[in-house]
Amino acid sequence: MIDSAGLRERLLFLADVVTREAGYLAQTDARLFGAPFGLAQVAGLAHNPDLSERVDAFVSRFGRLQDTLGGSLLPQLLAVMLEPVGSVLDNLNRAERLGWVRSASEWAELRLLRNRMVHEYVRDAQELVDALHAAHRGVTDLIASAAAIAQRARELGSSATS
Repeated sequence: MIDSAGLRERLLFLADVVTREAGYLAQTDARLFGAPFGLAQVAGLAHNPDLSERVDAFVSRFGRLQDTLGGSLLPQLLAVMLEPVGSVLDNLNRAERLGWVRSASEWAELRLLRNRMVHEYVRDAQELVDALHAAHRGVTDLIASAAAIAQRARELGSSATS
């Protein structure tokens, strides 16, 4: 399926990046939600730099994994498989049909959470808490999708050398 070393290298590179990003997100998720996290913690972020940095890291890593996976690796993988590449939602629907994403619509909802976490950060503490907890609940599926897509990319990238 892959007819150029450059495409194979790019696919393998992106699979490695996504795997690392998923690991970093898992670490930050565990550190942020390893203790009770609610309105009191958000209200005290200005006085707790460590917690504030964990929140920032979680939001950043959550969004970065979605960006790299949905905007780079998934379209590259579909192209290498000679599948049509479309909008992010079209690509996610295809990934769902291929069994790599549990639910394209849930993924889209997770994408909206990222925007809510960023925009509500200083405006509405309860909205931020709700968005962070919803994102936390979605981390497992996001990481599972990353693993499935990265694995398929590695299989195709490696098979091109055989």
